[in-house]
Amino acid sequence: MPDIAKFDLIFRGGEVMDGSGADRFNADVAINGDRVAAIGQLAQADAEQVLDISGKVVCPGFIDVHSHDDRACIDKPGMRSKISQGVTTVIVGNCGISLAPLVCHSAPPEPLNLLGGRHEFEFGNFRDYIVAVELAKPAVNVVALVGHSTLRLSAMADVGKKAPATELEAMLKLLEEALDAGAAGLSSGVYYPPGMAADIDELAPLVQLVGERQGIYTVHLRDEYDRIIESMQEAFTTAEQGRASLILSHHKCAGLQNWGRSRETLEFIDQASKAQAISIDCYPYTAGSSVLDPALVDNEIKILITWSESRPEMKARYLHDVARHWRCSQREAAERLLPGGACYFQMHEDDVRRILQHPSCMIGSDGLPNDPHPHPRLWGTFPRVLGHYARDENLFSLETAIWKMTGLPASRMGIAERGAIQPGTFADLVVMDPDRIRDNATYDNPCQPATGIDYVLVNGRCCWRGGEATGERSGRFIS
Repeated sequence: MPDIAKFDLIFRGGEVMDGSGADRFNADVAINGDRVAAIGQLAQADAEQVLDISGKVVCPGFIDVHSHDDRACIDKPGMRSKISQGVTTVIVGNCGISLAPLVCHSAPPEPLNLLGGRHEFEFGNFRDYIVAVELAKPAVNVVALVGHSTLRLSAMADVGKKAPATELEAMLKLLEEALDAGAAGLSSGVYYPPGMAADIDELAPLVQLVGERQGIYTVHLRDEYDRIIESMQEAFTTAEQGRASLILSHHKCAGLQNWGRSRETLEFIDQASKAQAISIDCYPYTAGSSVLDPALVDNEIKILITWSESRPEMKARYLHDVARHWRCSQREAAERLLPGGACYFQMHEDDVRRILQHPSCMIGSDGLPNDPHPHPRLWGTFPRVLGHYARDENLFSLETAIWKMTGLPASRMGIAERGAIQPGTFADLVVMDPDRIRDNATYDNPCQPATGIDYVLVNGRCCWRGGEATGERSGRFIS
C-alpha cells in the first residue's frame, strides 16, 4: 500500500463478517468505485468519506435466493422492501413462473397472476425483459430464472397435457434463447395447473440444456404435503438426468399430518446429496403465501386473505372471520373470494427451525410484492433470521446466518465476485447493529422496514442510510 492510500469510502472501526461463515474480525473496509479496495487497519489511509461504524458489523449484501420481484424491479425500482432489510441481489423467476418469455392477450392463469395482469406480460423474448430491467435501473441487482410454466404457456396450445415433441422443441428453443441472453437457469412448479401435466420426460431435456450451460434448476415440488418424499424423488431424478444442480424451493412439511417430517426429508436430501448437487431454501415463518385455493381449506389451519379481486375489502382478514361474517362455511367463503391470495399457517415451528439449520439451507423470502396485504416475509425475512433466530434464539451464529444469505447462495447460484468481502469483490455491503437488528413486519402490519440496518451499498453506491432510502439505484442485471 502507498504511504497515503486514497479511497472513495472507508468504513472504519467495525467488525467484518466476510460471508464465508468464518469468525468476525476487526478491520476497516475501503471502497473504490464499485469494488472493495482494501480490508485491514487503514488508520493512515484517506478517503472522500470516512464513516465510523464502531460497534457495528459490515457484511456482504444479502442475496434473496427466492423472490418474485420479476415485475417489481421494473415498476417499483426503488425496491424499498428489499434494500431496507439488506438485500442487494434478488433471484427472480421462481416456482415455474417468470415474466418472460410470454405475451398475454388475456388474464394470465394462476399462479402467473401473482406477477401481474396481462399488461405486465409483454416480453416475448427474454432479452427484452433484461433490457427493461436495465432501463429501469433498480436499486438491487437482478438474477433471472426462466419459468417452466411460462415456457409452456408461450409454446403450447393446451397446458393441460404433456408437451408433444414439437411443442417441447419450441420450449427448448425459447429456453436456449433465454440462456444465451443471460438467464441463470430454469425453475419449475408442477404443483400449479400450468405445469402440472408435465412429467420427467418433458422436464429432463429442458434441465439438460440448463446443465450443459452450468445453470441452476430450482423446483417448487409437486406436493409439499403427504407425498413430499415422492415429489422430492421426482425432482432428484429430473435434475440427475439433466445433470444440473438442484435447489428445492421453500422447503417445508405442510399440513398438520406432516408436522415433524422434516427429519425424514432432510435425511432424504442428505442421502441424495452424496450423488448429486442439492440445496434448499427456506423462509423463517410458519405460514406460506400463494393464490387462494379452496381445496386447502380444512378448518384446521388459519388462513389470512392477502387479496381478493371479487371482494377487495376482505383483504387482511382471516378466512374464519369472513365466513362468520357471511354466515357460511370457510370453503364457501374462499370460493366467493376467488380469485385471491392467502397466507396459510400450515407449518410447525420445529420443522422451520430444523430446516433453517440444515447446512445446505439458504434464505429466500418468497415475498409477493404485488399482494395488497403481503406476507411479512416480503419485508422481514432477513432481519428475522439475523435478530430472532441467530441472536435471540441462538439457532446458529450470526456468521453462519450471514453465510446462508451471502457466500452460500453466491456459490450455489454461480454469482461471481459477490456474496463475500474481499479485495476486488463488488461492493454490495450491509452495515448493521447486531444488537438492534430486528424485523418489524407482522401479519397485521406487513410493510414495515427493519430496525438496525444502518447502510446498504449496491455496487459501491449507498441506497439505504439511517432507516431511509437515499434514492440511489445502482443495481445491475447479472448474467
